Amino acid sequence: MRAAARASIAAALLSVAALAGAQDAAALRARSLVATCAACHGTDGRAAAGAVVPGLAGVPAATLVEQMKAFKSGARPGTVMPQLAKGYSDAQIERLAAALAQPTASPAKP
Repeated sequence: MRAAARASIAAALLSVAALAGAQDAAALRARSLVATCAACHGTDGRAAAGAVVPGLAGVPAATLVEQMKAFKSGARPGTVMPQLAKGYSDAQIERLAAALAQPTASPAKP
């Protein structure tokens, strides 16, 4: 194999490894955001049976984004959520909503 071909293959492998690392980092950031909801909404957004606070797992991302932004702007009243929502950037809200809406997240039971 010629040196140019080996260099090209090595560069491609490095690109794949970098992409995989970036995806792992993004997944870890999303998981960290989801963990910030656990105290009230349950681990991975799954509220305990009979909980007063709703679970968030499986709720459509658009719904979660809309509600979080309403809390953040003050359009939706709440006791704790308006203050908490102000601590998230719009990008974080979107990542959080996307992670909670994943089909692998089972919807919360009423």
